[in-house]
Amino acid sequence: MTTESPTQTVQRLFPLLAEGRSAEAAALFADSVSFSIPHPPGIPWVPEVDSAEGMRTFFELLQTHVQAKEFELRQVIAEGDDVVLIGRMVSEVRRTGRDIDTAFALHTTVRDGRITRYHLYEDTYAVARAYFGD
Repeated sequence: MTTESPTQTVQRLFPLLAEGRSAEAAALFADSVSFSIPHPPGIPWVPEVDSAEGMRTFFELLQTHVQAKEFELRQVIAEGDDVVLIGRMVSEVRRTGRDIDTAFALHTTVRDGRITRYHLYEDTYAVARAYFGD
């Protein structure tokens, strides 16, 4: 049994990702994960995900295609098992050298010390422009 709050569990994720530790980041997730990132067709770093192993694949693809440049967490809203993070991130698409500069909201759920939901909402137009061009 964990004594860590859902917010603490979710906030452990970001330093691991910043350090490229995909396996350790994926270990924060449950065996079954509800994953959603609405995105334009053809974006290569958003696979189908339904498990912790799928999250590891996602994190590895993300690191292959995108270089994080800035990450600003502006607000954390927690109620029960749900934690919503609101902020801004800037990432460079390696293929094009263009930046994705977007506000985001990340809705997570933590049950029994593991993340079971990862739903990210961001500016899909900014993602498309950075990857495909104008």
